[in-house]
Amino acid sequence: MENNRRTFLKKLSLAGAASAMSPAVFAADSLNDVSILRRNVPMRSDSVIRIGLVGAGIMGSQDLTTALQHADVEVVAVCDLFQGRLETAKEKWGNHLFTTMDYKEVLKRKDVDAIIIGTPDHWHKQICIDALNAGKHVYCEKPMVHSVKEGHEVINAWKKSGKIMVIGSQGISSLGNEKAKELLAAGAIGDINYAEGFWARHSPEGAWQYSIPADASDKNVDWKRYVSNTQNRPFDPLRFFRWRNYLDYGTGMSGDLFVHLFSSLHFITNSYGPNKISAMGGLRYWKDGREVPDVLLGMFQYPQSEQHPGFNLSLRCNFVDGTSGSTYLKVVGSKGSMDVKWDEVVVKSNLQAGSDDPFLEQQAKLNQAVEQRKKILPPREMVYKVESGYKGAHYDHFGKFFTAIREGGSVIEDPVFGFRAAAPALLCNDSYFQDKFISWDPVNMKLT
Repeated sequence: MENNRRTFLKKLSLAGAASAMSPAVFAADSLNDVSILRRNVPMRSDSVIRIGLVGAGIMGSQDLTTALQHADVEVVAVCDLFQGRLETAKEKWGNHLFTTMDYKEVLKRKDVDAIIIGTPDHWHKQICIDALNAGKHVYCEKPMVHSVKEGHEVINAWKKSGKIMVIGSQGISSLGNEKAKELLAAGAIGDINYAEGFWARHSPEGAWQYSIPADASDKNVDWKRYVSNTQNRPFDPLRFFRWRNYLDYGTGMSGDLFVHLFSSLHFITNSYGPNKISAMGGLRYWKDGREVPDVLLGMFQYPQSEQHPGFNLSLRCNFVDGTSGSTYLKVVGSKGSMDVKWDEVVVKSNLQAGSDDPFLEQQAKLNQAVEQRKKILPPREMVYKVESGYKGAHYDHFGKFFTAIREGGSVIEDPVFGFRAAAPALLCNDSYFQDKFISWDPVNMKLT
């Protein structure tokens, strides 16, 4: 690590920076440097991976659409509890599809190699466990579980299965996250001491007021199955189609969005997570019967560890943001900061160049007065951007999943990583509703 840091700083003082991912460095007229990030395209495989989708709503459909952009990947089965989505699936992906409202029927199929789980959060745990026990590889949307008490059940089932399981917080597979991790390890911003993240939205769709089909009823929605693992209620289309607003099914702003920021931060820093969690917020605008806030602030304490110094994290989410919305993760260190996005990293440095003038050094040794001479300063800001045509983090995340399946390898965002990202997000909700600090053991993944 120290050798990496010295090497990086030497390069910084001499030439601004160079990207390890790309030989293309373009110097701007200002003090900024711009480096282009590239992704090598994997070779085509002869083995076909056949997918079964469970949960064909907004995210599940996006997941499958992205997965099918990869070569030698096919979809053979789709499960959803709304008949209209099953009909749409056949229109989008072919009449050959096997469709059902019972996910166990998909798991029984021998022609299904891997399952994509895009259901509401309260079904993640059970479908993951059942799929792993059925010998299927699993791609599960974040957060991995609906509550922290479910985490170890999924981890144990995964370890027992020997299958590949990845959590769908796709930002960690982005070129931006990978470059930020490399830069932090090289000492680009010194030692981390603070980080912050912000997710802003200001639209009905962004605030989870999803559209409700006009024909939706208990005749074409399997409502009894939907609520079978939680409190029994009369059919309510709001609770089915806008499930993120209700605690029985969703995990609020933190489980939907903070978990992305935790995943990226933990990947970049190699962190296991915070040991103290607190939250405040409120329902400020979207007073539509929802049970969760539309403004949420989280504060987290990360203890010193073998992976990193101690630091603090603040996260914010605002669904009433009049700026029209923005998302970022900022990592702050003793010598600078990084603004991290999935397709861009901006490094801001406060380093000043020391003199390498041998004449001035000799004069200083002789303690003679010399005229102050202006120094050559390194760039104060370096920008790393993806090249044109980059297919994005979502595409890369599935690519790593499929490669691990074919090669018998592993993925970074496995259930252990996924639970360590999900737990502080879920505990942020607990802190908000219980109005108290919560202590967490990030190494052993348990409440303290």
